[in-house]
Amino acid sequence: FGTELQDSHLLLHKVIAEVNESPILMLMNPTISPTNKDLPITIYESEVHVIEGAPSLTLVKASYSIETVEAERISVDQIARILPSGTSNNASQLTSHLTGMHSAIQMLNSRVHSIVGYLSAVANGEKAPDHELLRQVASLTRQLPTVDTKRFQNEFLTEYNDAILMVYLANITKGTAGINELADKFNTAFDKNKLRRGAL
Repeated sequence: FGTELQDSHLLLHKVIAEVNESPILMLMNPTISPTNKDLPITIYESEVHVIEGAPSLTLVKASYSIETVEAERISVDQIARILPSGTSNNASQLTSHLTGMHSAIQMLNSRVHSIVGYLSAVANGEKAPDHELLRQVASLTRQLPTVDTKRFQNEFLTEYNDAILMVYLANITKGTAGINELADKFNTAFDKNKLRRGAL
């Protein structure tokens, strides 16, 4: 955190560089500015310069761009609608929608397990095959898209990593807000003690 690079930042970056070939350093400014529309972060990347015949690691500012997907935009829009009380106008509607999706996924998962269990029992000779039911299962599987491809795996991993990154950023934001609130309380208490001592 901060607005300027410190020696501690460079030391930490060197430690991380021992396990990561090309790490980047993100410096976040905790000061809230209502007029600033840009993110309060600065990205630095490492460069090696030869100073007095010896290689030296330095940090230089790097440019960056922000790319979002539809799921992220929906999440940010929902967070922007949250009121100071911790609720939002659409919070109950979103909760109901997610609860319905969760119930539907659970039901689908249960039915898929039932089909797999039946097919396993038929394959092991534990149940007599029902040809009409087997034709329905075969028709159902033929309607499913082919997802066992390299392109699908790459897209899936990209979406998965983006989702994990959003969770990490949400945790960082939550922690920063907690630290900010604690700092405000500390400053308030310190100012009150200072006023009391001045009055004495």
